[in-house]
Amino acid sequence: MERRKILRAIAHSSIGASVVGLVGGCNTTNSTTNATSANSQTTSPTTTTTTTALPTIEWQMATSWPTSLDTIFGGAQTLADRVAAMTGGKFKITPRAAGELAPGLEVLNVVSQGAVPCGHTASYYYVGKSPVMGFGSSLPFGYNAQQQNAWLYEGDGLKQLQDFYASKFNLIQFPAGNTGAQMGGWFRKEITKLSDLQGLKMRIPGLGGQVMGKLGVTVQTLPGGEIFQALQTGAIDAAEWVGPYDDEKLGLNKVAQFYYYPGWWEPGTSLEVQVNLDEWKKLPTEYQEILRTASFESNMTMLSRYDTRNNQALQRLVQSGTQLRQYSEEILNAAEQASYELYDEFAAKDADFKTIYESWKQFRDRVYAWNNLNESSFEKFVYSKLAT
Repeated sequence: MERRKILRAIAHSSIGASVVGLVGGCNTTNSTTNATSANSQTTSPTTTTTTTALPTIEWQMATSWPTSLDTIFGGAQTLADRVAAMTGGKFKITPRAAGELAPGLEVLNVVSQGAVPCGHTASYYYVGKSPVMGFGSSLPFGYNAQQQNAWLYEGDGLKQLQDFYASKFNLIQFPAGNTGAQMGGWFRKEITKLSDLQGLKMRIPGLGGQVMGKLGVTVQTLPGGEIFQALQTGAIDAAEWVGPYDDEKLGLNKVAQFYYYPGWWEPGTSLEVQVNLDEWKKLPTEYQEILRTASFESNMTMLSRYDTRNNQALQRLVQSGTQLRQYSEEILNAAEQASYELYDEFAAKDADFKTIYESWKQFRDRVYAWNNLNESSFEKFVYSKLAT
């Protein structure tokens, strides 16, 4: 309890000043206008009062990421930078590395409690609270990044999730990053058949971890900053993070040789900014809209950065000895079957999951049919001509 009070004090250090700023800003504008009128006959009839009336607010943002990962932590930083730029520095958000304000896997908790006003994290870290949390990031054998964004922004997905977050966690959230399709993890030994997964110790979070559990894997969830040591010491046999650019920064190629693809459990993973609902409601409408817009920009920017940087990083990894391996058809088929069995199990016992899942499936069928026609046909043609 004492730690929560300390966090709240740090994270809200200027909330009181913000309120004063709002009142003082209005009064300052009025008195300045009156003084100018008294001393000059040429005052502008369109004196701006909106920006000066807005409060000065400073928030701390808990994140799930080490600062060394400039793409994924960079999603939080991009959001903060854009908010500051669009408010003339009056609304300042300071992202903090995992472990500074909260452990990397506890961001939702501290934001929900109000100890920290906002956080940047992956919703699937919290599927233990509800399987619904998988939808906010990625479902195994689900949407790619473009499809995920389409469902969230135009397929009613974000609204459904925001209603759920508000009722369950006193939060509002917005997509604020996407990794694109991820790789399938680092393994210390080759995995050629389904039986090779039995008893394997692997770091893999979310619903993907639950699917792997169905396939016989002993699943562990670790923050990104702890993966290297766990692989190095043999505490785990395999681990997934994101893709070549981030994985190279974490040094995973130095402790595991075999790099698998595709990352079927995360074909288009969204990250999100979570805001305590009480703090959100205190924001002026202008700041709310700016935060929405900054989140959208962060979402698009992160995806563009990963798509730009991953291939070059992959070439460096291969040149340094990393061996690429593709999951076998046996493993992929078993994993897909286990995934949809898991969803049916959740839907049978969780009304919230069932409602969103039915909508998710309907959108998936439509967007799959369209993308199979308009994109897959093109991709098959052009990719078949790539030099191997």
